[in-house]
Amino acid sequence: MAKIKSIKDLLKMELNIPNYQRPYKWENRNIEDLLSDINIAINESEHYSDYKYRIGTIIIHKNNKGQFDIVDGQQRVISLTLLYLYLQPNYKNSITEIKFDNSTTQNNIKDNYRFIQEWFSLKGNNYKDLFLKALDKTLEVVIIEVKHQSEAFQLFDSQNTRGKALDPHDLLKAYHLREMRNDLYEMEHSVEVWETKDSSKIRKLFDTYLYPIINWSHCKNTKEFTAKEIDTFKGIKEDSTYTYAKRAFKSMPYFQITESFIAGSYFFEMVDHYLEMLADINRALEEKFTDIYKIIESKEDNDSVGFTYSKELFKCALLCYYDRFHNFEEMAVKKLFIWSFMIRTDMEHLGYDTINKYAIGDENDAYTNKIAMFSVISNARKHSDISNLKLFLRQGGKAKAGKWSHLYKEIEKYLSFN
Repeated sequence: MAKIKSIKDLLKMELNIPNYQRPYKWENRNIEDLLSDINIAINESEHYSDYKYRIGTIIIHKNNKGQFDIVDGQQRVISLTLLYLYLQPNYKNSITEIKFDNSTTQNNIKDNYRFIQEWFSLKGNNYKDLFLKALDKTLEVVIIEVKHQSEAFQLFDSQNTRGKALDPHDLLKAYHLREMRNDLYEMEHSVEVWETKDSSKIRKLFDTYLYPIINWSHCKNTKEFTAKEIDTFKGIKEDSTYTYAKRAFKSMPYFQITESFIAGSYFFEMVDHYLEMLADINRALEEKFTDIYKIIESKEDNDSVGFTYSKELFKCALLCYYDRFHNFEEMAVKKLFIWSFMIRTDMEHLGYDTINKYAIGDENDAYTNKIAMFSVISNARKHSDISNLKLFLRQGGKAKAGKWSHLYKEIEKYLSFN
């Protein structure tokens, strides 16, 4: 059974957080997003009578004590309670009566309450009244109550995953569409264009290329791009007054992977831009660098996971280079090829952990060329800084594993240009 309630009425309920729930893990950034959402709702409500703003779904189940166990939504409920505690210091509800023993929960509650205090200290004196009014009249949640606990967990799974992890690029799509709320035509157009694209290519763009390049450029290990990391691509709000934001706005639509962009419609332009750039790179390899193309597209070698990692590393390096200098200078491309595939000949077994270390310039003695390539590219002034890099052959003059002798010979040919 589903009901719609105001936040005020939700928090009046006899809510309980059962022991099986995970700790309270919302951090300052989550609270900032929540406060920003409420602020948006307040601004919108000034233009429309009876305006309502829905901020989520809460799934509950009535326990044998007559309380409502929160199956999904406890992070939001605790955060809203913290907000009420700040707005009304003597505020009490069933959540404030709970004794939280978990240290993670305790620390995050303290830290988030402090953040709320700081956030409001920068606002006008009337902000408290505006937020209280919004919590009472404007903000709503959908409350789904189920009769049996098993139903609650089943619904929770369906609501949150539908059997699989949420695609982070779809979450980003929703976020940036919301940033375009004042331009309905542009929103509709962006959705139409987005729906024509291959979702798997967009997923690969972020997971295999953009997210690793950003991390490696900052000499940080990368990992799978999931919903937890979408802040990396939320961009800068259009109304930001920060100096770096003004500089970014003037640079649009000239994108750089390692630089922030303006949130909203520019996100969709950025996705288009880098999908096209990847297509340009593949086309250049096939048409201009035919020898390299044959090597990296070898069916036999692509059966090897380690070879595939080197291939992805090469394309990431080439994308990072092309993004900065917008040329396919022959020597630079060959240097990136040598660097990316030498690690395959350096190792008998090549895993992603090694690729991570190699990409950020780890000083491991097993690596022939210890270069933080992505940092070097990102800080290079001229494309010749890359084409003039000094690279080396393995000591002993052969691949570590005999299986990669043919690859080593190809690299050796290119090093004659070194």
